Amino acid sequence: MSQPLATRQIHLDFHTGPNIPDVGVDFDAKAFAKAMKQASVTSVTLFAKCHHGHLYYNTKRPERHPGLSKRLDLLGEQVEALHREGIRAPIYLSVQCDEYAANTHPEWVARKPDGSQVKSGDSVFAPGWQILDMATPYQDFLYEQTEEVLKTFKPVDGIFFDMTWDQPSTTKEFMAQMVKEDLNPEVEADRNRYAHLVALRYMKRFHGLVRSHSKDAHIYFNSRPLNNLAEEIDFFGQVEIEALPSGGWGYMYFPKNVRFARTFPKPYLGMTARFHKSWADFGGLKPYAALEYETAQMLAHGASCSIGDQMHPRGTLDKGAYALIGKAYAQVAEREPWCLNATAVVDIGVFQNSAGYGMNANGTDEGAVRMLTQLKHQFNVIAPASSIDAYKLLILPDGVAVDAALAKRLSAFVKAGGSLLCTGTSGLSADGTEVLLPELGIVAHGLSPFTTTYIRFDKAISAGVADSDHVNYEKGVRVTAAKGTTTLARVVEPYFERAYNHFSSHFQTPGDKLSKYVAATVRGRVACIPFPIFAAHATHGSTPYRQLVERVLAQLLPEPLVRITAPTSTEVSVMFQKAHRRTVTHLLQYCPERRTGNLDLVEDIVPIYNIPLAVRLARTPKRAYLAPSGEELHLDWHDDRASVVVPEVNGHAMVVFE
Repeated sequence: MSQPLATRQIHLDFHTGPNIPDVGVDFDAKAFAKAMKQASVTSVTLFAKCHHGHLYYNTKRPERHPGLSKRLDLLGEQVEALHREGIRAPIYLSVQCDEYAANTHPEWVARKPDGSQVKSGDSVFAPGWQILDMATPYQDFLYEQTEEVLKTFKPVDGIFFDMTWDQPSTTKEFMAQMVKEDLNPEVEADRNRYAHLVALRYMKRFHGLVRSHSKDAHIYFNSRPLNNLAEEIDFFGQVEIEALPSGGWGYMYFPKNVRFARTFPKPYLGMTARFHKSWADFGGLKPYAALEYETAQMLAHGASCSIGDQMHPRGTLDKGAYALIGKAYAQVAEREPWCLNATAVVDIGVFQNSAGYGMNANGTDEGAVRMLTQLKHQFNVIAPASSIDAYKLLILPDGVAVDAALAKRLSAFVKAGGSLLCTGTSGLSADGTEVLLPELGIVAHGLSPFTTTYIRFDKAISAGVADSDHVNYEKGVRVTAAKGTTTLARVVEPYFERAYNHFSSHFQTPGDKLSKYVAATVRGRVACIPFPIFAAHATHGSTPYRQLVERVLAQLLPEPLVRITAPTSTEVSVMFQKAHRRTVTHLLQYCPERRTGNLDLVEDIVPIYNIPLAVRLARTPKRAYLAPSGEELHLDWHDDRASVVVPEVNGHAMVVFE
């Protein structure tokens, strides 16, 4: 069993090319450790081996960085200095990126079907990493390096293996091994399948190697698709969610994936960075408000915190960066007592549509997370194989494939008192002609011939909604309500489908007349919205989409966990600390702004005041207060709800019921 996960970590990149001649010349071990201590850091991930394939400790191996003085054991001095200050020092090893190995053994480089090398750059002349094939003898080369690190620094605090995705290849070794597995190297699907087998096998091998040397070490394989966790979780000591919002991940990647990661029995952390943009953005510092938001969001979901940095080749830390990190981590440390060992309290399980590492299938996941967060619902993201019994409501967003086994489980869930919302083709055949869940109470008539239609809310759910036919930009399924099913919204179809020789005006064709098809239905505890409303919300951000889901969910979950009057930008999460028998409700009020063509930034924290909050609790609390200040709040208890008014939310507020 691994030791508890450090809560305030630094991931200290040190990818240093061989052309840099003065590696570590200004390194001062005491100053290094002191800077980390002053910044309230509890763990620093240090480099044994970088993407350039160079080593940074005393070794006879030729991969040792040529610019590192023979007198300097950089990694050794870093580990020793941090340990003196009570700071952990897990060790980093690059896996499929290794320029030294690629240049020394080009036969180990992964190959595309045309025989060209797999490379991160867009051409052979672009700077970028050559990608190694783990089916070649390179794997044994890496094993020897790893074993030396484990022996040299035994017992290690942890090993962080990076760049470990499934890598298809056409090297002679990869293809020969495929044939032995009765797979065809000429078939792309077979190459992908074997790449996955290679990854599973080397993760098992390297996990065993680390455990044989350090039984308490944390182990993580980064760059894996998090939707593979059910299959791969035994290889991980923890789950790390790398999500630099300004580095390509955006502000929805972490909240989506943390809601999935926390359903597994392993500790988890969020990883952002101090950079204005992405990794190795030397001289780039993000505004403090952004770093406060990112770490507060981690705390609000029960995650430990990790902030990425890159040390200068000469071995010095950026003073401005550690002033920034120290300010954020001081706030984290102050709030940790109300966050440690907390578990999420949720009503809803949302089936995921993830497509892989850093990917999002058609925006569905992002749209669901955005919309439910804006509506203040409490939810986890789950896989079809996940346990579903603990949820009051399940949402199958947009296109979840339902086979016979899942249909049986969902039917049993509804029969036992659970509620269900299916959107798009979820619960239907992919072509929209067959209903796979009879509980939906609908008749399917195939995909709509119209790209754009219109939604007309029925009077029963139209309060507060503009009296209009609201455009639906995404193609849905033509559905009618079966006998006994209530229609909540109807479809207005256009005069015709727009085409080059058949159109009217600038944009979509206007609505013609109310059709017999429905846009939302409910039958008992089961509802259907037969178009991809979550992907549409992610793409178009149309308010009526959220209003429709809000009103449908009110039919299915009339007593949600949280009731609050706050802006749509306010994030709410409810966590429970069993050891203290207290419920902590986190309110986050930060607003990322699109300040460049492709960059969302948080620079200002604008407080909000006098926010009414009511949380459904299992038992009557004795008191309510704000943490960490301890300010008491007037508490009302009625119908199993604790109600307070939060006087101010200045970024991150924690309301404690105990």
